[in-house]
Amino acid sequence: MSNIPAGFKQTEVGVIPEDWEVKKLGDVVKISSGESPSRFKFTDDGTPYFKVEQLNNGNKYLIETPYHSKFKTTVHGGSIIFPKRGASILLNKIRILVEDSFMDTNLMTLTLSDELNNEFFYYALLHKELWRIADTNSIPQINNKHINPFQISLPPTKAEQTAIATALSDTDALIQSLEKLIAKKRNIKQGAMQELLKPKEGWVMKKLGEIFTFSGGYSASREQLSNDGFCYLHYGDIHGAKKTFINVKNEYTEIPKLKISLKNVLPKSLLNDGDIVFVDASEDDEGTSRHIVVKNPDGVPYISGLHTIVAKSKDDSVDNDYKRYCFQSAYIKGQFKFYAVGTKVSGISKTNIAKIEITLPSHDEQVRISAIFSDMDAEISALETRLAKYKQIKQGMMQELLTGRTRLI
Repeated sequence: MSNIPAGFKQTEVGVIPEDWEVKKLGDVVKISSGESPSRFKFTDDGTPYFKVEQLNNGNKYLIETPYHSKFKTTVHGGSIIFPKRGASILLNKIRILVEDSFMDTNLMTLTLSDELNNEFFYYALLHKELWRIADTNSIPQINNKHINPFQISLPPTKAEQTAIATALSDTDALIQSLEKLIAKKRNIKQGAMQELLKPKEGWVMKKLGEIFTFSGGYSASREQLSNDGFCYLHYGDIHGAKKTFINVKNEYTEIPKLKISLKNVLPKSLLNDGDIVFVDASEDDEGTSRHIVVKNPDGVPYISGLHTIVAKSKDDSVDNDYKRYCFQSAYIKGQFKFYAVGTKVSGISKTNIAKIEITLPSHDEQVRISAIFSDMDAEISALETRLAKYKQIKQGMMQELLTGRTRLI
């Protein structure tokens, strides 16, 4: 007994509506590659010349380029372009040209006839994930032998292709507007931080060594971590964090674990509520001030790891919530950069962190300032949750619309 719904058929690309067709890309598009920039003399105007790095703009449509040439156009506006080689995340950077352009030799272009909707093809190729058909060499690459036989399911009319593309494009517009709003809110918060954390009359200047004691963490590699054992803070997770604090109770299941006896870990490497953990090494100066404030009122065993510097308060001169924000001021970051040493890797020592100066308001003012930033964080977090939801909805829509499970016409 067939499990294929009425009105659908089984094909090489899966179950699709009976009136849809499966086509090879080579049969419906013109495939071409770019040319070497050494052939061209670049000018301030003329025909745009696109290179792979221009695909990093994150937009569906490719518009701006710093390169131009007077030579004859080779690729028409409306064509779809993507890199021919690189990691999977690069190979899936598909874009649509807005105007006639030149292409770099590392780019491949698909030019469609007027009977086809290029936005539909853009979403279909994103959904199919081009990187999956690349040669699995040391550097994955795509060429004509991959693109020509690449199969895609097509609605019977351009009108239906357009309807699908429009629905997905509207969802993209909603996602992009939310991303812009989040970026705006972050910029507002950053401006507020520079203003509210700026030293004012009556604030007290202290060196961090007067307020904190500093110690190192317990050395363990990423390969030693799993889901079993005690919570472990790897320095890479500090660099990769989007926020400057961690709630051990709420995030317990996501925190990597190290299977070890606590007898082997020095008490000063165990993280208590309000402890601050700085990284002692970074690939750039900006990363030298990266840190995490620990929220752990229940005293869950939490081990600070390799390449970390643990700061434990000597007194209550710095409110725990205020710690989340006070090290993000330009003044503090500048001092971290000043004390960082190294060329390829910037490092900072416990001795130098202790020399860094901070100007503190009264405890009550610290609480008020923290509350302002906390409200901003809550608003940004709520927007990020909405954004993640919309992105999930888009993925679901692509699955439904690009396979014909849901018809708009």
